[in-house]
Amino acid sequence: WMLLAIAVSIFVPKNSKLLWFLRAHFNRNKDSKTESGKYASYCANALEKCVVNGARSAKPSRMEVLSILLKNPHHHSLPHAVPVHMLNGTYHVVGFDGSTTISEFLQTLNLDIGCRGIELSGFTIFSDDPIEKNMDHCLSQKDKVCDVISRWETALREKGSGKFENKRVIRFTYKNRMFWRRSTPGETEKERLLFCYQISHQIVEGRFPLNKELAFELSALMAQIDIGDLTTDKGRCSSAGSNILSEALDKFYPVRYQESASQEEKDLLELSLAEKWRGLAGKSVTDCVRILLTCTRKWQFFGATLFEVQANSDSKEIWLAINEDGVSLLDHTTMQVSERYPYPSIVTFGGCQEDFMLVVTSPDRQSTDSITTQKLLFETTKPKILEITLLIADYMNMMGQLLPLTQKSTTASRVHSRSVSRSRLTASNLTVVNSAPNTPRLNPKDEKSSLVRSGSTSSSTDKRNQHKRQQLDSGVA
Repeated sequence: WMLLAIAVSIFVPKNSKLLWFLRAHFNRNKDSKTESGKYASYCANALEKCVVNGARSAKPSRMEVLSILLKNPHHHSLPHAVPVHMLNGTYHVVGFDGSTTISEFLQTLNLDIGCRGIELSGFTIFSDDPIEKNMDHCLSQKDKVCDVISRWETALREKGSGKFENKRVIRFTYKNRMFWRRSTPGETEKERLLFCYQISHQIVEGRFPLNKELAFELSALMAQIDIGDLTTDKGRCSSAGSNILSEALDKFYPVRYQESASQEEKDLLELSLAEKWRGLAGKSVTDCVRILLTCTRKWQFFGATLFEVQANSDSKEIWLAINEDGVSLLDHTTMQVSERYPYPSIVTFGGCQEDFMLVVTSPDRQSTDSITTQKLLFETTKPKILEITLLIADYMNMMGQLLPLTQKSTTASRVHSRSVSRSRLTASNLTVVNSAPNTPRLNPKDEKSSLVRSGSTSSSTDKRNQHKRQQLDSGVA
């Protein structure tokens, strides 16, 4: 029965007779009073869900097998559970079974913590990388949770030459990936709080433009949100107060302002932070969140995802900012905009050999009637190239833009480009959107229907009308 409990969530019987036999076998043995009967009851439910959601793509994970072996899955509504970590240091445990998709897993989490769906809030689930540190991967909504865990464990085992690290487990993180200004009025308190922590992480990493004075103000707000009032017993004179100030400074103050600071200068920074922090005494978390978001949302790229890349044209480090308006290039130091490329001006994009490629159109400065095409190359890591490509594709899909045409096979083979095909937003994929979809590709049926919509219908109708007129003129009608 344990083997069946694992297998029914992995394989969908292709033979209808075998499917009927399994259903009959489980229904015959269902019994809430015996252990085997409880297994049969679980297997019956798991089989039906597997038929609906489809078969799995990866083998069972170690975590999944141990969960089935150590306890009867019938005793719990969902046999497996993992913690999902929030950016504010908390976590929430979410249950799932062998057929649960990331989309269903995310819906359960959103209901539990009081957040809107991904199509409104832009919050989704990321997993850590089993090999690279400080790297997260956005999970596809269509993937199954158990498949994600299995692939993660397989990669970790391959890294250790077949040995498995029992102390390491996959880490799921809940954070914002896409932001839309139109969805701001409906934000929940939980979303606003988590957004503050995400913006704070960007400030610490130097991905947000601000001077030292504003950095102290925002750091004090985050300290008030995270810790509360800085009372007199936590003052500078006590060792406990010194530790709290030092931790708050490291956690919320930009790293670039602390890198070359001496111990005396750090002490002055702690005093300045303490002064700002004490000025917020009595402020509630809600008030501090409102003040921080009101201040940071004045930046035009609030909510955008910034990637540190190197332009191949001049080998300068720049920021590649991606948001609902398009792709922008920012100066690495001042974070001022040097170029903007709205989504309608993007011809194609994706990986080109070892670089990220962006082909855009712009009006010719010499002639107002002509349009020039420009190919831009940016040097970055392969995981970042994939992340940039998927994020641009998702924004174009969600904004209802047409994805650019795929390059011809000859060109693609020459430059090894992972370009993106043309795709149009539909009502169905607006409500159930992939957070990390595969590169969209146009199905043959969609291509045919799009050609009909784009003008083939009118031409064929004109031919039929012309034929009817000829029939009427000849007296056949």
